[in-house]
Amino acid sequence: MSKIDEATGKDNDNGNIGTDYGVPALEQAYGKGVARAAARVRAKKLGLTSEGRQPGWPSYLILVLAIVIFIFPLYYAVSIASQNSPSNQYGVRALIPGSALLGNIGRAFDAIDFWQALGGTFFVATLVSISTVLFSTLAGYSFAKLHFRGRNFMLTFVVATMTIPQQLSVVPLYIMANKAGLYGSLWAVIIPGLVSAFGVFWMTQYISDALPYELIEAARVDGCSMIRTFWSVAMPAARPAASMLFLFTFIGQWTNYFWPMLVLGSNKNSMLTVAAAALKGAYFTDYTMVMSGVILTTFPLIVLFFFAGRQLVSGIMAGAVKG
Repeated sequence: MSKIDEATGKDNDNGNIGTDYGVPALEQAYGKGVARAAARVRAKKLGLTSEGRQPGWPSYLILVLAIVIFIFPLYYAVSIASQNSPSNQYGVRALIPGSALLGNIGRAFDAIDFWQALGGTFFVATLVSISTVLFSTLAGYSFAKLHFRGRNFMLTFVVATMTIPQQLSVVPLYIMANKAGLYGSLWAVIIPGLVSAFGVFWMTQYISDALPYELIEAARVDGCSMIRTFWSVAMPAARPAASMLFLFTFIGQWTNYFWPMLVLGSNKNSMLTVAAAALKGAYFTDYTMVMSGVILTTFPLIVLFFFAGRQLVSGIMAGAVKG
């Protein structure tokens, strides 16, 4: 019978020196002790010393602190929105929720014309997200898999534009929107966001690793055109990264406030963030109303994550696994 070194999981018989066995095979042939010892040694060699171990209390403590830090602002907003008496000053006493949450949300619902603002925000976020994913994937495929003169310089230039603060582009964008007659229209919010430098960089990096050249060459041998190759080969391979880019862009446009506030003018009920900001008074700010508007603005995103979060995570994990 062969002898197995419990420290390495190798067969030390003269006839099979140095032969590696898988952990399940070791467990089946020699028991759990040998399998666990071999797994620990292999994990240590790979730098994965915590593989197979239960997380300790420091890990749980860090996770709990992170959850509290992220959840507390939302809890505080809900707590203020539930207070019974309007006020412009809330401190520690607002940590205890009141009983007027639904009533305050109802007042904010009527004050901002919620359905119009929801429809406008959903239209802008969806259209911009689809456009960003499409154009970013096209550009990412071109930069990652097509060879043409100036490719590296152009990609560097696109990435460099991310270093320019948004405030520097506000004035020329505002002038162009005004000259084009888009001031006060949702198109003034949509057009500047149809493509993003971050999206191009994101998709370029992902497609470079996720799409082998062999698939592209096989499609060309089959007679596919450039567009057909992109649509039938590149898009399915880039779907996990494209779904995350869509999510990031959708959230960014849904919560966008600065640019819509400048270009929508008197048409402030067209987007939720601008409409909710209008709840703040000039001389007195009722924070129960303001926080109720915040809840109305963020609630659709929470619903989106509740229904689509698992599918998005599954897509990321599927894209991370290489066969």
